[in-house]
Amino acid sequence: MSSRLLGRCARLIPRSSPQASATAARLPTPAACPVEPLQVPARWQPVGRWLCEGRRLVKQEYSIEPKRTQLDELLDRAQSPQKVLEAWAAQGGNANQAAKAFIQFVRLAVADKGGAKIEPSELLNDPRLLDIFAIVNAQVASVWNGNLVALLRSLSALGIPPTAAVQRSTQTEVLWRLRRLSYKQLAFLADWGAGRKDHPHEVELMCAVLKQLELRWTEIDDARTVSILMSKTGHLSPALMDRLQDKALELAEGFGAEDIRRVCVSLAYQGRRSVPLLRALSYHLLQKLSTNLPTPLLLDIAYAYGKLNFHHSQVFQRLAAELLPRMQEISPADVARCSKSLAFLKWLHLPLFEAFVEHYCVNSHKYSTLQLCNLVLSFARLNFQPSQGEEFYKTVLSALDDVLPSLEPFLQTDVVWSLCVLQQVKLHHITALTQQQHINKLSEGSQSRVENYRLKLLHIAATLQLEHPESWSSALLPEDMLLPSPQCQNSPLSPMQTGLRAALENIVGGRLEALRTGVRTVYGWTIDGELVVDSESKPINLVNLAAPHLPGGGGAQPLPNSSRRLAFLTWEFPNYNSRSKDLLGRFTLMRRHLKLSGFILVEVPYYEWLELKSDWQKLAYVKDKMGKSIAEDMAK
Repeated sequence: MSSRLLGRCARLIPRSSPQASATAARLPTPAACPVEPLQVPARWQPVGRWLCEGRRLVKQEYSIEPKRTQLDELLDRAQSPQKVLEAWAAQGGNANQAAKAFIQFVRLAVADKGGAKIEPSELLNDPRLLDIFAIVNAQVASVWNGNLVALLRSLSALGIPPTAAVQRSTQTEVLWRLRRLSYKQLAFLADWGAGRKDHPHEVELMCAVLKQLELRWTEIDDARTVSILMSKTGHLSPALMDRLQDKALELAEGFGAEDIRRVCVSLAYQGRRSVPLLRALSYHLLQKLSTNLPTPLLLDIAYAYGKLNFHHSQVFQRLAAELLPRMQEISPADVARCSKSLAFLKWLHLPLFEAFVEHYCVNSHKYSTLQLCNLVLSFARLNFQPSQGEEFYKTVLSALDDVLPSLEPFLQTDVVWSLCVLQQVKLHHITALTQQQHINKLSEGSQSRVENYRLKLLHIAATLQLEHPESWSSALLPEDMLLPSPQCQNSPLSPMQTGLRAALENIVGGRLEALRTGVRTVYGWTIDGELVVDSESKPINLVNLAAPHLPGGGGAQPLPNSSRRLAFLTWEFPNYNSRSKDLLGRFTLMRRHLKLSGFILVEVPYYEWLELKSDWQKLAYVKDKMGKSIAEDMAK
C-alpha cells in the first residue's frame, strides 16, 4: 500500500536539473495564482526512472566505438614485427593506437621466436619502437583499459626492465584504474604478476590486484577465469582461494577437461582436499570424450588425486582404460609417475601394471635410475607380483647392482626394503645397509623420519635373520637399534584394537601375566596381542618363558612341549589395497616375518570385525579364530 502511495506522489514531483531549480528559486511567485511546476526540456532530463516503475531496466545510450583507421587495417594485416613498425612509421597515431601497435608487434615477435623470450637489445634501438614508447609514456591516460592491461604484459614479454619510464607509467596507470577494470582484466593481471617479486612497484600492483579480486569475486561468471585464478593466485591469497573453491563448485558444469586438470593440480599443490569440489570435477571429467583427455592430462589427474589421497574408482577405471591403448607412446617418466600416483592411492589395476612391466622390459635402456627406483617402490607398496616376474626382476636387479651403492642413503634403504617385500633382495644388498657408516647417515633429519628408517632397517635385518639364517650375525646391528622407540609408546589405540584387547583379557580371565599387548619386537613389527597356549588351547603364564622376539629375550624357561605361541593382528581398512582384500606390501612382509619367527597368526580383518555388535559376539569370534589357526597349524 505504501509503495503505491509513493508511486502516485512521485508523479507530482518535478524532474529538473540543478540549474532549473536554482532559477525557480530566484523567480517571484504570484500571490493569486498557484505555482505551476517548471518543466525541463526532454533533452536535458537525466537518466533515471520513476519510483513507480519498479525494477524495469532503463535503456542507456553508450558512446560508439571510434571508426577504424587505416593504421588499424595495416596492423591487422601485418605478418611480421617489421610490418608493424613500417605501418606505424607511415601512419602514426595516438597513444591508444600506439599501445595496440606495440601489442601486435610483441605478439608477432614471440611467434617468430617460437615462444622464446625476446632479447630487448635486439629491438630497443629501433627509432620507430622508441617513438611508440614516447607516445605511450606521454599519453598513457588515454589508453583504453583492455589495451593498457595487454600493454603491461607485452612490455614484460619484451624484457623491458621495471625501472624503465614506460613500464613505471603503465604500472602506475593500471594501479589507478584497478576499480574500473573488469574482472577478466584483473584475472589477466593476476596471471601476469603471479611470479613477479623482484621489484617493489610490481609487488605493490600485485597486492592491489589480489585485494580487488577478493572483493569482487562474485563477478566471476565463467569457468576458465576460475581455473586460471586458482592455479596462478590461489597460493598467494588463501582468502581468495576459499572463495574460488565455492565459485568453482558453482560453475563446475561448465569446466572443460583442461580447466578440471588445472583446478585439480592447483588443489594438490596447495594441499586443499575439498571433497565436494573433487567429486563434482570427477563427475564432469567422466562425461568428457576420449579425444578431450590427452595423456599428460590423465597423468596430472592421477598425480592430483594421489597427492590429495582422494579415491574415485570410476575415474581410476577410466584412467586405466584410456592409458592401456597408449602404452607404446608413453615415456618411461610417465610410467614411473603414474605407477607412483596409483601406489599412493593404494589402487592396483592388474592389466595396467602388467603393461608397465612389459613397457619396462621392452624399454629398460631408456629408464633412468630414479624412474626404475620409483617403479620398484610402487610395486612393493602394492605387493604387486607380475606374471613375467622372472624376466622383469632379472633386468631390474642387473640394472640396480651397478648403481645401488651410489644412491642417496635414504633412497638406497627404500629400494632394498622394497626388494625385501617383493622377495627379490640379495645378500650383498642387505650387508651394505647394516654397516655402521650407513646407519649413521640415516640418523639425520626429523624424529619421525629417523624412526621410520630405523624400522625399515630392522625389517631388512629381520629378512636376513629369518629368510637367510645361514648369513645372520648378531653383531650386524647396534644394540640400541633393537630397543623400543620412545616415540611409539604413546600411540593411540584404534577402536578395533581396543575391542580385541578387551576380548583377549576375557579369554585369559583377567590374568595379565598370561597376556602381552602392544608387543614391539626386534624385527620392527608391533603385535596387537600375544598368548602362549598349552595342548588344550588354554593360556599359560608367559612372563618367565623365553621370547627371542623381544629385545631382552624374555625369561629363561624354554617353551613347554605341545605349547604354541599366538600373535593376534588387526588388519584395518588402511592396511589393504583400495577396494580389495589383499594386504599392502608392508603388512605382507610383516605376516611373513612373524610366521618365520615361530608365531601362529590369528588375523582379524576389519570387514569381519565390523559385523560383530556385542562383546560376547567379539569374544566368540576371537575364540573361533584361535581354534581355526591352531587347527591349521596342526594340519601342517
